Amino acid sequence: MEAELSPHTSRSRTVSSAFKTRETERFPQGDKEAWDIQVRDQKIKEATEKARHETFAAEMRHNDKTSCILENRNRRDRKNLCQAISDFQQSFQRPETRREFDLSDPLALWKDLPARQSDSDVRNTVSGMQRFMGEDLNFHERKRFQQEQSREWSLQQQREWKDARANQRCAEDLYTKTRLQFDETAKHLQNLERATRKALCAAVEDFNKIQASELAERKSLEKKQEQEDNLAEISSLLRGDLLSEDPQQAASSFGPHRVAPDRWKGMTREQLEEIRLVQKQQVQEKLRLQEEESQRDRAWARQRAQSARVALLLEREQRRQQRDLRRALDGSNRSLAEEQLMRKKIMKEEVYSNTPTEDYFAQFNTRSR
Repeated sequence: MEAELSPHTSRSRTVSSAFKTRETERFPQGDKEAWDIQVRDQKIKEATEKARHETFAAEMRHNDKTSCILENRNRRDRKNLCQAISDFQQSFQRPETRREFDLSDPLALWKDLPARQSDSDVRNTVSGMQRFMGEDLNFHERKRFQQEQSREWSLQQQREWKDARANQRCAEDLYTKTRLQFDETAKHLQNLERATRKALCAAVEDFNKIQASELAERKSLEKKQEQEDNLAEISSLLRGDLLSEDPQQAASSFGPHRVAPDRWKGMTREQLEEIRLVQKQQVQEKLRLQEEESQRDRAWARQRAQSARVALLLEREQRRQQRDLRRALDGSNRSLAEEQLMRKKIMKEEVYSNTPTEDYFAQFNTRSR
């Protein structure tokens, strides 16, 4: 049993042993009540300090987990914002959609039409009398094309906005579920700590009640035994040979209350035997009292060992539950990390797969204009 005790319990026993040694040197051997009270107060103080440290440790772990969750959420939001900006630039801000793109288009000559295709060619000059300034023959077609393009852009922006809102709601739901899960875990830890503290206080209270009842019973027995010893001593003195010797044997002429020393022979053999018998009985009674005292001491020692064993079992049970909870939290964190790695892999392989090459950047600024 001593080999299974924790270092904290061993240190507490060492301090208690030193404290008992000092108190034994300070107080006499019979002042055991003050010694028991001081040992009980020291144990209660150590249990309270230990519970307070465990409460602080649980609160620190909860705060660390909350800060980690908030940091991961901010990092994820920044990543989603950068991704949305990049997607928007790739979708709506491409170089070919700019107004001045035709001025620096390296394939402008290749895309251009011949100088003349027919008499109705819109590129004919004014001197050709084919087309006059101010005319816009393709106005309705161009306007219809612009309206169709604007409608398509608007619909695409609405779809992308709905998708972004759906992703944001999904992320908020996931964050809410994770936060609720951590809150439930912290609540379970608090309930477990409260139950452990309550059980410890109940065990200490029961131990104190048992000690108080044993102390009261012992005092009652000692008082009763003292009264019986006093009555026996008074009866022995009143009926003994010392006070009840025959007055006729040593009668004095000076009065009945006087004794003649020359005729008084002292105590008889029967009286001496009776005195020795009473002394033997007193010795046996003292040995019996000492045996009862040693039995009570052994019973108290067993009670203290049982209380220490109960406290150790409670501490082991709490450690086991905390270890199981820590394993569950590690598994949850591991699954979240794997999901994040998988998401990064998908983004890298599917979203960022089209990387611009050197040929793409080499096509700009190839003309003097």
